[in-house]
Formats: sequence, C-alpha cells, structure tokens
Amino acid sequence: MLTPAIQALLILQDRDSHRLGLEAQLKQVPADIARIEAKIAAERAAIEAAKHEVTALEVRKKGLENEIGSAEAKLAKYRTQQSLVKKNDEYQALGHEIENTEKAIGDFEGQELEVMYAIDEAKKKFAAAEAELKANITGHETRIRTLREREASLAAELKAAQAELAAARAPIDLIKIRLYDRVAARNMPAVVAIRDSKCGGCHLKVSSEVESAARGKGVDPLAPPPTCDQCGRIVYWEA
Repeated sequence: MLTPAIQALLILQDRDSHRLGLEAQLKQVPADIARIEAKIAAERAAIEAAKHEVTALEVRKKGLENEIGSAEAKLAKYRTQQSLVKKNDEYQALGHEIENTEKAIGDFEGQELEVMYAIDEAKKKFAAAEAELKANITGHETRIRTLREREASLAAELKAAQAELAAARAPIDLIKIRLYDRVAARNMPAVVAIRDSKCGGCHLKVSSEVESAARGKGVDPLAPPPTCDQCGRIVYWEA
C-alpha cells in the first residue's frame, strides 16, 4: 500500500507532467505558425513570379510594336526619298534600304506573333496557378487561425494546470518538495515504482537497502523517500 507521502508525490507528478505537456505544446505553436507563414510567403512569391512572366512578355511585345512603328516610319521615309531622287544609283540604294527595312518589319512581326502566343499561354498558366495558389493560401490561413485558437486554449489550460500544480504542492513538506524538484529537473518521471527489484525509471537493479526502504521497513515516516542508487529517482514499492 502506498504511503500518504508517495501518494501526494504521485499526485504532484501527475499535475507536473500535465503542466509540462501543455508548456511543450504551447511552445510548439509559434514554430508551427512560422512554418505555415513561410509556406504562404512562398505561394505569394510564386504568384508574383507567374505574374512577372506575363508582364515581361507584355513589355517585350510593346518593345516590338515600337520597333515595327519605327521601321515603318523609316520605310515611309525611304519610299518618299526614292520617289524624289533622279540618279539611278541613289534610287537603287534606297531600294536596298527599303528591302532591308521590309525584311526587318517582317522579322519583328513574326517575333510579335510568337510573343502574343506566349502571352496567351502565360496568362492561361498564370490564371490556373493563381487559383491553385490562392486556394492553398486560404487553407494555410485557416490553419493559422486554428493554431491561434489552440494557442489561446492551451494558455487557458496551462493557467488552470499551474493552479492545480500549486494546490498539489501545498500539503507536501519542504524536504520532500525539494527532493522532488531536484529529481524532476533531471529526470521525469521523478517518482517511479520498483518492479522485480528494478527501478521503474532507469530499469537497473536497486540495492537491498533501497528496496527495504521502499517497502517501508523500519523507515521514519518523516524521512525523505528512498531514491534509486543509479538514477536518483524517488522510488516506491508497488505491491
């Protein structure tokens, strides 16, 4: 049968374990939120990258339109000049310029058609990617809201657990509390049963003196509870 001191320490340990678990969960929430926020940033960057591709193509198309406009103005100038010249060699030279300019315009127009097709494809790809990425972002934002709600709930639970822990510590005398705190700072669980003459924490054999003390044989009820020879945990005999 468990002594009142061990019963009180086991209750304390239960409250302490609950408190530690809540603290660990609460500590994890900001890291989880940060990971999701990084995913949101990556999704938004992907949207901007897809948008930039369309914008770059549109800038390229505008540049080609300007090149075509400039070449057409030059072509009109050459044709006007050709109609005014009297010398055959000048006429032929302008004809050569006209021919080259017409070829350049044809090349520009071919490039413009390719860019227009690329713009259409990029816009389709962007629209599909944007819809998927925005849906992903919405899902991520929902998870963040859920995590923030969980964070608030865990904080409330932790506050209650801390109050329960304080209540569990109150009836235990200072010597046992100090021993428990010292052991718990190194090893949890701090209070374990002896089974088959072995410590329930490190699973190593305890001395006969520790086992006898755990059984309560000839032990002062006010003395500190026995501890494992190997790991220092508080031990008790489990009948």
